[in-house]
Amino acid sequence: MGSPAAERGREVRQRLLAAAVELVPERGWAAVSTRVLADRAGVTPSVVHYHFPSLPALLREAVTGAMRQALEAAGPALEEARTPGAVVDAMLGSVAPYPGEDPLSLLFVEAYLAATRDEELREQLAGLLTDFRTRLSHWLAERGVAEPDATAEVLAATVDGLLLHRGLVPGGDLAAVLRRLVTEGGKR
Repeated sequence: MGSPAAERGREVRQRLLAAAVELVPERGWAAVSTRVLADRAGVTPSVVHYHFPSLPALLREAVTGAMRQALEAAGPALEEARTPGAVVDAMLGSVAPYPGEDPLSLLFVEAYLAATRDEELREQLAGLLTDFRTRLSHWLAERGVAEPDATAEVLAATVDGLLLHRGLVPGGDLAAVLRRLVTEGGKR
């Protein structure tokens, strides 16, 4: 068991990360300042730099942590799916609660945009996406889907695109189209 001071430090660090996850969708990546973040977390601005080397480092850690959780949350549904069509349904089901204007969708959009200007964030997000696509590709390959790497890439990009588009124009049901991608003519 750690010391009370160490426990308080972990708790403050978690509050700062949670505040960043709230503020990025609310204000936009560039509008999150050390002062605003500290105020939301209920600490002084100097505490931010005590726990993190910089504000961008804190934002990167907060956002990649939230995105990792979202991708991991989809894992059990993917593992329970028995057919390629069911994995499509599971992927679409995992994003169904997000209409595109919700905080998590906006967090993803802000992170993707920030990654175009922040090489370290781009590498971290690329790592998350690569891990997810690799897991999905293995799943597809085990079930005989042709070109599992490319299919996993298309499925992941489609789900991301659906979330992006939902914030602008609600779309229709694409499940049947995506099921065809992994079933009709998609077997090796």
